[in-house]
Amino acid sequence: MQKNRMETTDRPGNSPRAAVDATNIHLDKPIYTLSVASEILETHPRTLMMYEHLGMVQPKRTVTNRRRYSQRDLMKLQAIQTLTRKHGVNLAGVRYVLALLKKLETNGIQPPDGLKEIDVSLLDV
Repeated sequence: MQKNRMETTDRPGNSPRAAVDATNIHLDKPIYTLSVASEILETHPRTLMMYEHLGMVQPKRTVTNRRRYSQRDLMKLQAIQTLTRKHGVNLAGVRYVLALLKKLETNGIQPPDGLKEIDVSLLDV
């Protein structure tokens, strides 16, 4: 016998909001390995290592010196990918654009139409 959606979500603790709250991960918790992060971002692991070498992202390290990326790191890497892949910006330009977008956001100014999809509000730039 199947339960409909109303029956499972009407009981206390089974609301859709409770499910979202239970899976909410702190943005700075280092949980993604290099291989998982590269798979999520659909890029080569060496590319992520290059971004780290250039100081664009700083993943945390385990006691055994393994990289662990946080959700915030992945968000920044997605912004970098958007600028490089979609807008053709080089990595020096990416730093500059992200810094400018952060200043615009801090001062409550809307970004240009072409860059509205890049949300820097939660990023460390």
